[in-house]
Amino acid sequence: MSTLIEDEQMNNQRLLPRIALIACGSFSPPTPMHFRMFEIARDYFTTQRTHLVVGGIVSPTHDSYQKKGLVAGTHRFAMLKLALQSSTWIRASNWEIEQSEWSRTLSVLQYHQNYMNNYVNSPPDNEINGALPGWLPPSLRERQDGVQLKLLCGADLLESFAVPGLWADKDIEDIVGNHGLVVITRYGANPEKFIFESDLLTKYQKNITLITNWVPNEVSSTMIRRLISRGQSVKYLLDDRIIDYIQMQGLFNCKTFNIDNRKPPSLNVFCCGDSEANAAAKKLLPSRNGPGQVVQVITTESGTKISTEVVDHTSGGNDESVAKKKKTAPVNV
Repeated sequence: MSTLIEDEQMNNQRLLPRIALIACGSFSPPTPMHFRMFEIARDYFTTQRTHLVVGGIVSPTHDSYQKKGLVAGTHRFAMLKLALQSSTWIRASNWEIEQSEWSRTLSVLQYHQNYMNNYVNSPPDNEINGALPGWLPPSLRERQDGVQLKLLCGADLLESFAVPGLWADKDIEDIVGNHGLVVITRYGANPEKFIFESDLLTKYQKNITLITNWVPNEVSSTMIRRLISRGQSVKYLLDDRIIDYIQMQGLFNCKTFNIDNRKPPSLNVFCCGDSEANAAAKKLLPSRNGPGQVVQVITTESGTKISTEVVDHTSGGNDESVAKKKKTAPVNV
């Protein structure tokens, strides 16, 4: 009987529409809550049996995004790679930080969704040496149907749609109407009221999934940066590997080194960029690859070594809000 139930569940799962989740933001630094959102969302869709979540993508913003406390994208991507080493389904994408300038959220969603669906529909020999971008969810070709990419966010992003001049109405309509939102809300919050007060969001309400987080976590990147700049401990608030990386690189005005007096673990993380994956990306999908960096972070007990190679690509960029852009100076890693 149990075998029949398992077979039925497998068959039902095969019939569910496939979705992937993407979170866009600064991640300066990434906190556990950034990744908990993915787990909360996947649990919800699994319990409701409405969709099959095939992957999670974390996309850090470009260096030209004007926000206080934003360190170089190479560092933010390296920290994401460290934090996600234990995840089997959430992956970091460096596409956004490799562009020549800041990209609109809609452009980020369109690129990743188009790449996934072109990959599903392309012949296997359309890859170069099997090289694919590291963010690509595995097993996409087990089925031939497309994958819808949904924007995973908190209620604060939903409410930011009402800020004058921050979002173009057309972009909001495309994001919500063509992709969809998965909003993780706090207990006691009232996002339904905000949706009701917006004619545009009400129009696409069926594409907005509201999920309550019953285990609140108020630890934010802003709070982490404040503690670090004051020389205070952030142990148990961040992954130990990220703490080690921050200390070794002196990020966020870090004033202390190894404040818990332990030796950094032995790590070998290949971070940003992959020339073979980029070549495969060009063959699968015409993309707007901009200048990026290949950064290899090798951490041993004796210290950290970083080697950087600049990779130039043809570029292009989009504007969404002048308030979000600034001229970017060269970053020395």
